[in-house]
Formats: sequence, structure tokens, C-alpha cells
Amino acid sequence: MLGGGCFWCLDAIYQKTKGVTEVVSGYTGGHTENPFYEAVCSGTTGHAEVVAVTFDEEVVPEDVILGLFFAAHDPTTLNRQGHDVGTQYRSSMFYRDEQQKGLFEAAIARAQEDWRDPIVTEVAQLGPFHRAEEYHQDFYAKHPEQGYCQVIINPKLAKARKYYAQWLAA
Repeated sequence: MLGGGCFWCLDAIYQKTKGVTEVVSGYTGGHTENPFYEAVCSGTTGHAEVVAVTFDEEVVPEDVILGLFFAAHDPTTLNRQGHDVGTQYRSSMFYRDEQQKGLFEAAIARAQEDWRDPIVTEVAQLGPFHRAEEYHQDFYAKHPEQGYCQVIINPKLAKARKYYAQWLAA
């Protein structure tokens, strides 16, 4: 469960990653029972926009999944990604168990070598996950011509391809 700003960006990258079997956009990390997009965007629910990524480790290693996460957003900016500002856009990793927490912390340590500023990615215990509204699912695949996709997501896809070309479909 990974949050790197708007979930559309991570969704687009992981949907194109070999070995990823499912990507679901949603919300977690907050204090309201039934969050919905407008409430989450208000910044009052405490939830982050995240993607739940399911993948086959026989095809793509977890290190690649986590490396793509750090290539897809700026983990050094607190509660913001570009023009998206607020706690709902925080860089975050939500773990299921202590083993996954350790993997996340190790990934942060590896990624720090690539960033001048300190990484501020939140690592927190996973609580309830709430699937986002249907129009958020597979957004890039459904609307590649949309302005946000052209201006924001396409450059992130290009950066991910630069470092992980063998793992990403065209």
C-alpha cells in the first residue's frame, strides 16, 4: 500500500509494470470510516491517496516495485507532490507486518542515496483500506489524452522507464 501524491500517477506506472496483477486506487491512514474523494481532498479525513499493488514476485522483485515507487514521486517533500498539496498527498508506505515494515525501511535507506534532501516518507501500520470511486480506477489507461495525464503522468512514466525499462510495458 503506497502513497506518492495523486494515486493516478502510481496507478499508471504499476499498471504498466510486468508482473503486477492488480492495482487499486484508494484511501488509508485516516480517521473517518467511509472516506470519499471530496472529503479526502479537503484534508480533514487524515487519509492518504494510495494504491494497493498486487504482484507476482516470481516475475518482478519487490525491490523493483519499491524502486519504482521512489522513481515515481519526490519523497523529500512533506505533504505535497508538485501542485498537489495536503496530507492526502503525503509520501507514505503502509505495512501489513513487521517484515514488510523492515523492507520499506530498507527501501528508504537505498533510495536516500539518490536524493540530496532527506526522505520524509511516512512508514505506518496499515489500517482499513477504502477503494476509491470507480472513475479513479485505471484513470490513465482510460484518459491518456487528458491534460493531467499529458503534463504530470507522462513525465513520471518516462522517468520510470529510464531506470526500469526492462520492467515496464510500452
